[in-house]
Amino acid sequence: MLQEILALPVEDKIFYAVLVFSWTVYIWEAYLACRQREIYRSTTHVPTELGKIMDSETFEKSRLYQLDKSNFGFWSGLYSEAEGTLILLLGGIPFLWKVSGILTARFGFGPEYEISQSLVFLMLATLFSALTGLPWSLYNTFVIEEKHGFNQQTLGFFLKDALKKFAVTQCILLPVTSLLLYIIKIGGDYFFIYAWLFTLIVSLILVTIYADYIAPLFDKFTPLPDGELKSEIESMAKSICFPLTKVYVVEGSKRSSHSNAYFYGFFKNKRIVLFDTLLEDYSPLNKPGEKEPGTGEENEAAGNESKSKPKNKKQGCSNPEVLAVLGHELGHWKLGHTVKNIVISQMNSFLCFFLFAVLIGRRELFMAFGFRDTQPTLIGLMIIFQFIFSPYNELLSFCLTVLSRRFEFQADAFARSMGRSSELYSALIKLNKDNLGFPVADWLFSMWHYSHPPLLERLRALTGPKQD
Repeated sequence: MLQEILALPVEDKIFYAVLVFSWTVYIWEAYLACRQREIYRSTTHVPTELGKIMDSETFEKSRLYQLDKSNFGFWSGLYSEAEGTLILLLGGIPFLWKVSGILTARFGFGPEYEISQSLVFLMLATLFSALTGLPWSLYNTFVIEEKHGFNQQTLGFFLKDALKKFAVTQCILLPVTSLLLYIIKIGGDYFFIYAWLFTLIVSLILVTIYADYIAPLFDKFTPLPDGELKSEIESMAKSICFPLTKVYVVEGSKRSSHSNAYFYGFFKNKRIVLFDTLLEDYSPLNKPGEKEPGTGEENEAAGNESKSKPKNKKQGCSNPEVLAVLGHELGHWKLGHTVKNIVISQMNSFLCFFLFAVLIGRRELFMAFGFRDTQPTLIGLMIIFQFIFSPYNELLSFCLTVLSRRFEFQADAFARSMGRSSELYSALIKLNKDNLGFPVADWLFSMWHYSHPPLLERLRALTGPKQD
């Protein structure tokens, strides 16, 4: 058997190695998920150490919610892996490339117009992905999230949102891809440097404009009204020299009752965004019968396509708890976590483009995936970044997860140093309850997947001795 494998052509070895590694990763992930599902099934009573922070009703709700999500993840993951394998085995990628060539030829663009054909291929591939993923997304939203009280969407709102996301994605993805392919084509021996610089510039631009021009296409952003909360947020930002310019509330309640908060912006132009579901005194979900804010067409759309009935009673955090959550978020900025993540990301991007430059000329890579007569640059990017780099990507993902947990502990400690330990303690409990997070985790599953430390670990760190 081994001799037969060794006797295979190089391209066949590459192809089967990709398939074997892909299924190895899937089996590993399925094993971890199975361990965690057993925790959900067997832990039916609140552990003693959680007795003071979680009641039995909430514990059972979170257990059932996470169990449903885990079961859904198993079947969707199995489908995704099977679909990907069939696409490779049946030659789906070269077939789609051929179809895109036929379509471009009808508009008078021959094989020499590789970038045009690449854009058609990319659009068809993303359309296929969107259509095959739609049933899973519908089930997740209207069965699982609906069953456990999180979904706030109607089917019409969901479908319009999906179409809008697809259109916006194409408007960004196609021009960026065409420019990247052009840079690679004309860049000469050092194209990888220019390609990396281009992706760096694009990523910085997208981060800058996302919240101001892209996110408002999907959600309504309104300035936080003047009052005690806004004043205290501005005062806290000033105390650590955070260059805050605006505070927004995003109308997340029209889509889901999950909550969040984040900041964005570069240099002296930082903005804070709070989900309305995070604010106890602001969330429409705490006000039965009230329609969502808006006027004219916006009000009509919101009334017809969103659900105003409250799903979770008295959701969100009090003002002191919101300030503690923001203290944690601002800790990420003050401790340089955002900059460190950007640096790591760009170092990784540069390394990947360098290795891409080394490998792009290897004909056997293209032959392994059914491209024997042509070597399109876009296909090369897909093969190398998605398949050849997959072992490296798995290792990097695990390392970043470990680093993220460390950053979360440090941000919690920063909020504690601001005198907001007790408020953050209670906020973490409330957010865990609102989002039906299950506080018991298998150690191996947690180590591999949790970018945020488990609730109990964070609470212990907040109440334990201060670390130097």
